[in-house]
Amino acid sequence: MAHHPFVQPSAWIMRWCDRIRTGGQVLDLACGSGRHAIMLAQRGYRVLAVDRDAEALRHLRDIPGIEALQADLEDGPWPCPGQTFDGIVVANYLHRPLLPALVDAIAPSGVLLYETFAAGNERFGRPANPDFLLRPGELLEVVRGRLHVIAYEDLRVDEPKPAMVQRICAERPQSV
Repeated sequence: MAHHPFVQPSAWIMRWCDRIRTGGQVLDLACGSGRHAIMLAQRGYRVLAVDRDAEALRHLRDIPGIEALQADLEDGPWPCPGQTFDGIVVANYLHRPLLPALVDAIAPSGVLLYETFAAGNERFGRPANPDFLLRPGELLEVVRGRLHVIAYEDLRVDEPKPAMVQRICAERPQSV
């Protein structure tokens, strides 16, 4: 599977990742080449980098702070049963059946950082299939009543390429 050629971490992920507990355990789901996993490990987080592409994960295995896990996210079982994370990062990936499991896997005071393509992106190229484009407000609906929204955007971006995106930073409240 070919991954997007982005090498720089997303500005959105970089902007909000400091909300994740210092030294916390972070899941980088559908990590591709690992641009976010590497950045997070360099900042002192313990990262579980998950992707179905074993080749893409190969170079991550030697980086301190990163555990690489090959898993089929769409046709296999949830790769992290019973685990919770201080942070979950997802960029440029959408498989709707995983969304409830992602929210469930956020620990108390944990943070979800999610950014992917949204409806309207078809005019810029791929992805154009509605199955891979968030509907208006969809990320807000996913977290409604479960996580506290810190920031949310649904807009056109021009970097790293023109696209329509939705992105959210949401936290699970402390247990009461």
